[in-house]
Amino acid sequence: MEIDLFGVSVETATPQGRVYGITIGLVTNNQDPDGLGRVKVKLPWLSEEVESHWARVVTPMAGSGRGLYFLPEVDDEVLVAFEHGVVEFPYVLGALWNGKDKPPVTNDDGKNNLRTIRSRQGHVITLDDTEGQEKIIIRDMTGKNDIIIDSSQNTLTIQVEGDLTLRTKGKITLQSSGGDLALTGRNISLQAQQNCDIQANQSCTVQATASLALKGTAGVNINDGALEVI
Repeated sequence: MEIDLFGVSVETATPQGRVYGITIGLVTNNQDPDGLGRVKVKLPWLSEEVESHWARVVTPMAGSGRGLYFLPEVDDEVLVAFEHGVVEFPYVLGALWNGKDKPPVTNDDGKNNLRTIRSRQGHVITLDDTEGQEKIIIRDMTGKNDIIIDSSQNTLTIQVEGDLTLRTKGKITLQSSGGDLALTGRNISLQAQQNCDIQANQSCTVQATASLALKGTAGVNINDGALEVI
């Protein structure tokens, strides 16, 4: 039987004039005018020019304003199926690597320790299950800015090439229950819009290799019976 598939006549063995099973497609358009996360594909075995109707993309989770949003790129190879074999209702079941488009990592050692999400520009999220080196890595395209959660050492490291900014309308608390807290930098500035309170349960040392200045617009009060000025 001959059917009209995306405007192209194709011989098919199905008596109902439908196409069952799955087929390979190449994404031609991912700019859905209705914002429904659909794509168009072409089927190389059928035609190099003819596009499909808008195809819905299968994803692990989808709902009202929520879900996992990963649209395939134009020219990505995908696996396509048709609802009840009706070619006007294509679905993209997933994307495929091939000889031209290879995966971002390999499993050369056969241990399958890495789970990776890598974007077009090279932003990477890596889940590393290597025994004794388990970690989660979030790294940008430059490779110079990353967040590393090291489960084997129970540490979290934030590394940036430029500035690091923490901004909140609430309170920021830095607390170490069993270790030390160190601030190191070329210049350190502490500024309070109202009060500044520095306390130590034991000794407190303020030391400068050059000059040391204590200033207050209403004066400086030092109240300690054991104060010694040398």
